[in-house]
Amino acid sequence: MKKVQEKNSDPADSGLFISRELSWIDFNARVLDEAGCAANPVLERLKFIAIFSSNLDEFFMVRIAGLRQLVKMGQDLPDPAGNRPSEQLARMRKKLDRLLKRQHDCLMDEILPELGRRGVKLVRPADVAAPVRAELSSYFRGQVLPVLTPLAVDSAHPFPILNSGSIEIAVSMRPAGRSELVYAFVEVPELLPRFIEVPDNQPGRSFMLLEELIMDNLGTLFTGCGIEEYFPFRITRDMDFSVEDNDAEDLMQSIEKKLLQRRHREPIRIELIAGSRGPLVKWLAKEFRLDEQFWYFVRGPLHLKQFFELVGKARLPELLEPAWPPVMPPEFSEQSVFETISQYGSVLIAPPFHSFNPIIRFLEEAAEDPEVLAIKQTLYRVSGNSPVVRALRRAAENGKQVTVVVELKARFDEGNNIVWARLLEESGAHVVYGVAGLKVHCKALLVVRREDGGIRRYAHLATGNYNDKTAAIYTDMGIMTGDPDLCFDVANLFNVLTGYSSPPASWRKIAASPFDMRRRVSGLIEREIAHSTPERPGRIIAKMNSLSDEKIVRLLHKAADAGVEIDLIVRGICCYKPKPGQENARVTSIVDRYLEHTRLFYFENGGDPEFYLASADWMYRNLDRRVELLFPVEDERIREICLRLLEFQLADTDKGRHLLGSGVYTRPKLERHTDARSQYNSYRFLKALAEREKRRATGDALKVYTSPERPVPSFGDLSGDDAAEDESGE
Repeated sequence: MKKVQEKNSDPADSGLFISRELSWIDFNARVLDEAGCAANPVLERLKFIAIFSSNLDEFFMVRIAGLRQLVKMGQDLPDPAGNRPSEQLARMRKKLDRLLKRQHDCLMDEILPELGRRGVKLVRPADVAAPVRAELSSYFRGQVLPVLTPLAVDSAHPFPILNSGSIEIAVSMRPAGRSELVYAFVEVPELLPRFIEVPDNQPGRSFMLLEELIMDNLGTLFTGCGIEEYFPFRITRDMDFSVEDNDAEDLMQSIEKKLLQRRHREPIRIELIAGSRGPLVKWLAKEFRLDEQFWYFVRGPLHLKQFFELVGKARLPELLEPAWPPVMPPEFSEQSVFETISQYGSVLIAPPFHSFNPIIRFLEEAAEDPEVLAIKQTLYRVSGNSPVVRALRRAAENGKQVTVVVELKARFDEGNNIVWARLLEESGAHVVYGVAGLKVHCKALLVVRREDGGIRRYAHLATGNYNDKTAAIYTDMGIMTGDPDLCFDVANLFNVLTGYSSPPASWRKIAASPFDMRRRVSGLIEREIAHSTPERPGRIIAKMNSLSDEKIVRLLHKAADAGVEIDLIVRGICCYKPKPGQENARVTSIVDRYLEHTRLFYFENGGDPEFYLASADWMYRNLDRRVELLFPVEDERIREICLRLLEFQLADTDKGRHLLGSGVYTRPKLERHTDARSQYNSYRFLKALAEREKRRATGDALKVYTSPERPVPSFGDLSGDDAAEDESGE
């Protein structure tokens, strides 16, 4: 595990900070709030149950594992909030016990009963009639049994290496003719459906969990044995390892070795269903030798992340939110992407409200355009069968100079990245595997094209990954631009990433980590402090995923004390703790149907506002240990849209939670959604803007929505066809 102590924190300043891990748990509690929100349709609530569990799995694998490593190594030092790792582990256990109870109570007492009333039921073997149970046993023998591999544990069979995250069934039994107990495990295969439809001819649709079906047929799996005890359980392993690549001769081989070692990592959590007890549990405890602190007994099914499958199988669209079909940015038409960028200078693309297709189209046109000479791109996470990778491969096969900087160390995507990196190499692309000692996390695409006897560059810079799947569920923003200075900077950045070029003493427009982004961000905050007066205070709006960098948090406190008006819109971890008297510093977290992933920053600058987009959060790792990009938004049309979207978020009383001085977030309770919901307002705004821009000049269309005198709209004031279209879209 790679841990960096920035400095010994002053205990007297601990009131300025919230511990990072404790703040993350509070964030996941806000996710769980959405599962309990009566305004959300019931299948949307089930999604949030699954998201909560998915988040928690990764938190155990990385953050709790990291804290436990620190304790075991004797590095039990306080963080800026004054909490030692051992103290955080104890506090987190108390918080997690409460949250897990909330989660399972919500699932078992609210969501599943409501689904049952709508005709979707979960049943157990004892709940179905004998003929149906026999039919399910026949299905088991034909479709499930051939996939199962029971693993015995005895003197001839050592305790097996169980897969992290999989549901295992522990079994104790007595073989025929033997008096002693023997033990075995059966892994519930994730390649098979978890929810098996029950042919019971009852109204609605019934499903049985795969592990229930397997446990009901253990006699078929262990013939001639008397089954004594059995129950499902699940282990989570410590996955917090670092790839030290400074001296690695082959980074890919190093990562592949680490991936193979994951199955051997120590368990960090064991989950069992409440009521599991007796000799079999004691035997497991003896074999795993894991502290009681990391055993969790929960009410109801395990591995709730897999309940996403039930959302799809329910086939009840009326129990989901209406679709918000992505809007095509209005600048794009039948002309080429290059012509569009040349016409508008810069174009905003804001998935998932906007379609991700223009980015794919940009790459596909570049791959086929005979005038395109080179394509350079950073890739951190992409989807399976990615259209981005396909376009890059096609470009390389067409003879373009294709260079792809692949970050192999993207956690939990390492194996996927290795696969498509090799495909790119096979197609003739130059693949660069990151930068020694750093993760390449910036999102940049550069296309070099021959035009009018010269060379022109085009760029796309963004806050989110080139991943068509996450682009449908993460909010992000990016710009396509032909700005010569921005493109010049991006070209220089690629020279730094792919060669031995040093970064310039100063970029023309961008800032880049780990070179000068910390200095630029700190300078922007310091400038607001310098401009701030009682009559005209400075102004900062900073939207990001996480805020944990100790120096930046201290600087924000300094700005708040100087009277700067500060709004921090931080979805996840926020280590900034407002002090008494800092009413001018506000922290908002928004959790809604889309994951808020955009990094967008506004600085008043004494009446000459500046906007920036970035790939980086304000975290130590992003500012000092990764390659990241901060870039300005200078196009007036896009700046006005950015401000409008920020205004929607600051006015969100539906999904916005506010951090109190006590370190606790407010918890809105809704019976129905209102016009204050920022994601819906953002979608309707961009949709209406696109429709109007088709019919009138861009400036007039923007003026309708972005005039400073206009309040945040309820959209009841849209007139004519736009209003009708918006209502029908809803």
